[in-house]
Amino acid sequence: MAIGMMLAIFGGMLVCVQNTFNANVKKRVGAWATTTLVLCLGFLASLLIGLFQEGGGLFRVDEMETWYWFSGILGVGVVMSVTQGVERLGPSYAISIVMVSQILFALLWDTLGWFGLTAVPFTWKTVVGIMLIVGGVLVFQLSGKVKPTRASMNRAS
Repeated sequence: MAIGMMLAIFGGMLVCVQNTFNANVKKRVGAWATTTLVLCLGFLASLLIGLFQEGGGLFRVDEMETWYWFSGILGVGVVMSVTQGVERLGPSYAISIVMVSQILFALLWDTLGWFGLTAVPFTWKTVVGIMLIVGGVLVFQLSGKVKPTRASMNRAS
């Protein structure tokens, strides 16, 4: 469990860094070029590492649902949406919204047992947990907004 938690934390850090980088790339080359660059480099890296780690067994997909093969297409939507969200809202605000959205949809899919998941009961503890997470994000985001004063605006110019 500890390794899973560390991997999840590391993944969260990578998502934030990647999307911050992507937003900066998008400023120079546009959304579609950024998405293409990100996904092509990711494909090359995963192909090379996968071949090194698993050799010829890398593409053993005989026991997988065909529609799962298209999850990479969802990556286009992820990169496009989050990159533009980070550019428009800033990293902490955009990633906070992404995080809450992921939790809510994961809860929905867990509860309903969609996509081959084992259904998990929806309890009052789940509701309290979700409310605490959403409330925490709201407090974090709403408390960080500082209105610029005339003095700070004059110093910036």
